[in-house]
Amino acid sequence: MKKILSILILVLILIGCKKVPLTDRNQFNVIPNSQLNSSSFTSYDQVLKESKLSNNSGQVKMVQDVGNRIKKAVEQYLKENNIGDATEGFKWEFNLIAENVVNAWCMPGGKVAFYEGILPVCKDEAGIAVVMGHEVAHAIAKHGGERMSQALVQQLGGVALSVALQQQPEQTQALAMAAYTGGSTVLGVLPFSRLHESEADELGIKFMALAGYDPAEAPKFWQRMKAQSGGAPPEFLSTHPSNNTRIEDLNKLLPEAQKYYAKSSKAKNNPIPNLGSISSTNLQEKNSGEKTKIKMKIGN
Repeated sequence: MKKILSILILVLILIGCKKVPLTDRNQFNVIPNSQLNSSSFTSYDQVLKESKLSNNSGQVKMVQDVGNRIKKAVEQYLKENNIGDATEGFKWEFNLIAENVVNAWCMPGGKVAFYEGILPVCKDEAGIAVVMGHEVAHAIAKHGGERMSQALVQQLGGVALSVALQQQPEQTQALAMAAYTGGSTVLGVLPFSRLHESEADELGIKFMALAGYDPAEAPKFWQRMKAQSGGAPPEFLSTHPSNNTRIEDLNKLLPEAQKYYAKSSKAKNNPIPNLGSISSTNLQEKNSGEKTKIKMKIGN
């Protein structure tokens, strides 16, 4: 049994080796895109049914305009680099949920949701583009499928360990499984998720620049997020890099991102309509007496 499980894990790893578009990082992904997208579309529809969509037409339009601009720029860039299949099967959608939560995400297949609570932190179009580029990057890089694939291997590993411990006392089995579960989290899942976040930051700042948004706004957004969030858990216990780490890394990425921005249509005096800064007045009136909820998990 142990031998069969070991062979199965090895086969999965061999057939699942792929590369992330644009970064060329080796990626383990055994989940078919068609299956992942189908599941994503169903889940997204369910979220929309259970949520109240924003009736603030100006904010909805801004989120959708920024999303569509980034979508077009990314698809064009991928096509020019002969990796247009990275968005094959995507059914892009951008919605704003009427909930005072600092959060946004993109499901596989291009299904994006912003929450009204994040808009004051975004402040304006460029701030929305920072978050939008980051979330879209998760979908382009197939992070959802990679995480599911890793979870599958971990599950198989747990089964293999359980089989190996069958002849051991119950106390030994319990201690070993507890160590496996905790170790796989601290040594595997958390750094793995932080890798995804850093990769999404790297791709996202380029995506917003390609769409004509100044990438210098990315570190500024995370400065605002840092001020908004206050204390955060230690980085080694968080699935996301700390705000300070993010800001430092984004500043290092700026010179390269500025090259993409210089070539964008907006830099060539073809800007999208200026919709102005976002006011949190409506949110404050609607949520009078309610504190903004902060979800530090901004991501897929």
